[in-house]
Amino acid sequence: MSFTDSGKDTATRILDAAEVLFVEFGFEATSLRMITQRAAVNLAAVNYHFGSKEVLYQGVVSRRLAPYNQECIEELQRMQADAGGPLPIDAVVAAFLRPAIRLSRDPARGGIIFIRLMSRAFAEPHDALREILPKLYSDVLETYRRALSSALPELSNNEVLWRLQFAMGTIFYAFAGNDVTRMMSLHNVPGARDPQEIVRQLTPYVVAGLSAPPVRQ
Repeated sequence: MSFTDSGKDTATRILDAAEVLFVEFGFEATSLRMITQRAAVNLAAVNYHFGSKEVLYQGVVSRRLAPYNQECIEELQRMQADAGGPLPIDAVVAAFLRPAIRLSRDPARGGIIFIRLMSRAFAEPHDALREILPKLYSDVLETYRRALSSALPELSNNEVLWRLQFAMGTIFYAFAGNDVTRMMSLHNVPGARDPQEIVRQLTPYVVAGLSAPPVRQ
């Protein structure tokens, strides 16, 4: 969706407000009234720019995700060019995580708020996103699938796809900022909401899972 220059400021305020609320409450629990109050606009403005909460949700995700996915692709391609060939598995994982660190430090691109929004979106999928995620993610997933296949030639394509699914699920959940041990006991995991610490602890875990021996038939 594109916006006219005259309406850009209002549309951006609506998107920014909705982004924060969707992270905090989820899609279903966030009402248009909550969004209009936070954005300091009336309901007519939301209807004019987006038409529905579903289209607004799509706008919140697509404005950040499309450039972020392109950055992930470019990061991997740059590392492959520097290496002059296929990358080892830890480098492929690093190529996917580095853009997330940069994004988390850049509030102008959504920062950690957007990363947590995407983590929540995958944990609580909604039909509004099922329409657009395949289009937004198809290129980046295929690019990283090929890189993983080159790094793990002993795995079948089916196993690569399974492991890519598990790896991405783990990554998105970790960035959601959920301290599971804290919810289940009195123990707190230091740095559970610090993106840099998450990447430091997450990388060897994901690499080990991706590098495990093939599943016996």
